[in-house]
Amino acid sequence: MLLLNAVYRALHLTAAMGWEILWGLILGFALSAVVDVLVSKAELQRLLPDSSPRSIARASLLGAASSSCSYAAVAIARSIFRKGGDFTASMVFQFASTNLVIELGVLLVALMGWSFAAAEFVGGPLMIAILVVLFRLILRPGMVEGARRQAERGLRGRMEGHAGMATMAKRGSWRQRLSSGEGWTAISHFFAMNWSMLWKDIAVGLLISGTLGALVPGTFWRAAFLSNDPVLSRLWGPVVGPLIAVASFTCSIGNVPLAAVLWNGGISFGGVVAFIFGDLIIVPILNIYRKYYGRGTSLFLLGTFYVAMVLAALAVEGLFGALGWIPAARHANVGQAAFSLNYTTVLNILALVLAGWLYIRYRRTGGPAMMRSMEGGDGHAHEHHHRS
Repeated sequence: MLLLNAVYRALHLTAAMGWEILWGLILGFALSAVVDVLVSKAELQRLLPDSSPRSIARASLLGAASSSCSYAAVAIARSIFRKGGDFTASMVFQFASTNLVIELGVLLVALMGWSFAAAEFVGGPLMIAILVVLFRLILRPGMVEGARRQAERGLRGRMEGHAGMATMAKRGSWRQRLSSGEGWTAISHFFAMNWSMLWKDIAVGLLISGTLGALVPGTFWRAAFLSNDPVLSRLWGPVVGPLIAVASFTCSIGNVPLAAVLWNGGISFGGVVAFIFGDLIIVPILNIYRKYYGRGTSLFLLGTFYVAMVLAALAVEGLFGALGWIPAARHANVGQAAFSLNYTTVLNILALVLAGWLYIRYRRTGGPAMMRSMEGGDGHAHEHHHRS
């Protein structure tokens, strides 16, 4: 009986958290799909030829306008590198693609509050700057050449089709794209593709978060995060945050619900930021780095990424603490998540109507066939014709 009650509490909290964030997910994916249509990835290689400040800025902006899926970001980054793009700029692109995207900010606001979203968008550029400095200090030409030789072998990871996806609805100005049937067909395809890439990560993240939030006592979290010592806690949180991300296997925006559980449990503000940054060093992605660039380079990426995450999170902790922007209360929408008739319900209904319309358009314009061709994935671009 106790076991059944525990399972019920975990599943109920998982479902309640999913309901709380549903509108944010749909809105974020819809906005991301619009950006995908407006911003072409066809010229990424030409735009990122070196690690100059201009190329790094471009990589950051293009990454922020790209997919939030960690696996897709890593695949696109290798595609950029294989076709002549700079290695440092390629890594910056994938960092920005998972930490500076629209849907991440929307979800953080919905579940945790504006200060956490602001921390991500302040900490992301800091982390990129630190990473670039580390690469310039440590990365050697021989390592880059070895990584390029390995990348040319073409070993497959996950979401390769996204890296080779043909540009859709790029004719005309952005106003013409958004007012055309072809443009909205492309938006519906990107919307469905983003969901197909991320629903498993989101579901796993919610299930882990619901289980931990319902079953793990607060005393455990407070001890694990050294909550009784404010100074040590602020230092320890950014160190342990990415390690929890590695162990949790959740990536991209799928780790936001667990971040909320950790915050309620007592991890420091900087620890939350570092945990969310950690989606690019989870075990499955580390294995992809090994396939893409070789064992030595994968270990180099692990080390430099981890250091950049920790240092950026510590800087954000200090800055937001000085500005008084760190919430005093730990009331992220996790333990209080529940089904009720309120503004969340209204927003979810409106969001579901939008999602339903986009999904119907996706089905009617050859979307499933496109998805199958991507999943069959030879890594090359596919041409798709859409009925507007």
